[in-house]
Amino acid sequence: MGDASLAKIEEDGAEDCERPVKVVVWDLDGTVWDGVLLEDSSVSLRHGVLDVIRELDGRGILQSVSSKNDHDLAMTKLEELGIAEYFIHPQIGWWAKSVAIAAIASGINVGIDSLAFIDDQPFERAEVAFNHPQVKCLGVEDISSMLSMPQFVPRFITEDSRNRRQMYMSDIKRTQLETEFMGPKDEFLATLGLELVLSRATLDDLQRAEELTRRTHQLNTTGYTYGYDELKAFMESDQYELWIASLEDRNGAFGKIGLCLIEQSPTYWTIKLLLMSCRVMSYGIGTIMMTHAVGMAREAGVKLRAEFVRTDRNRMMFVTYRLGNFNIVHEEGSSVLLENDCSVRNDFPSYVSVRVL
Repeated sequence: MGDASLAKIEEDGAEDCERPVKVVVWDLDGTVWDGVLLEDSSVSLRHGVLDVIRELDGRGILQSVSSKNDHDLAMTKLEELGIAEYFIHPQIGWWAKSVAIAAIASGINVGIDSLAFIDDQPFERAEVAFNHPQVKCLGVEDISSMLSMPQFVPRFITEDSRNRRQMYMSDIKRTQLETEFMGPKDEFLATLGLELVLSRATLDDLQRAEELTRRTHQLNTTGYTYGYDELKAFMESDQYELWIASLEDRNGAFGKIGLCLIEQSPTYWTIKLLLMSCRVMSYGIGTIMMTHAVGMAREAGVKLRAEFVRTDRNRMMFVTYRLGNFNIVHEEGSSVLLENDCSVRNDFPSYVSVRVL
């Protein structure tokens, strides 16, 4: 593979990666620090890198490492430099960078198209771009300007954004606990002390609500995105119900992780949007929010409809509706309209305490 081909692969990948970045993956040798660790144990941080790492963290952009290096030596050096805590699911070993990138995306549970990769070596960037053209690949010459690139500038920086790394670290702890637990999934969840709060959205919730519609694609029934002003109009309208879900357990807070928008009419209500963070994929939060919506519709004496738009990622949400007694009443292309007559009453699962405010 010649230099021209390498450059073309990298360029094509970059053109496809103008979406917001959720995770930045750093190379170490010649990128985070000057020099090669195995040749010089006294390597120091590249000028300006620490400021960028801290700023990305403050913006709620997660960070990880992909480095061809001795794992223990590299982790020790990251600890010495005081930056090990910033990196989630670091991949340090002698495998291909594209393999490491895939492992990081899987470990953090985000789409690979939401990653950016920084490496001083053109070959390594091209290898990643060839295997994962959705990943935004940058060289060290881009480090000084990346903070002003649109993909790294979130529209809002919410409390959940600022705490995102800590929340993911808590997720890692939960995963470790689950791996060690011998028993059914529901029994494990019951040990966590899960507390879910469902409440009507307020002004203080709207920035996070917008962020959820823009960041959440996998557990999202329609993929509709709404801006702050649109959400504010829904919140203030008598024709809509806008609900937000917050979750915590004994390991810490998950933050605001779910959103449900319901349009009301005299004969039926329609769920326009139901979504939740992929971080709570295995907790049944979507089912709980759906059950709450069904209960509200039953009390109002109306049927509950739900709009659904099929994507390559959200099949799980369609299954949630079907298992929740929603039947298809109309289907055209990728768009589906479902309906629930609200005759079946379902309880919330026993492993979580649910408060409705």
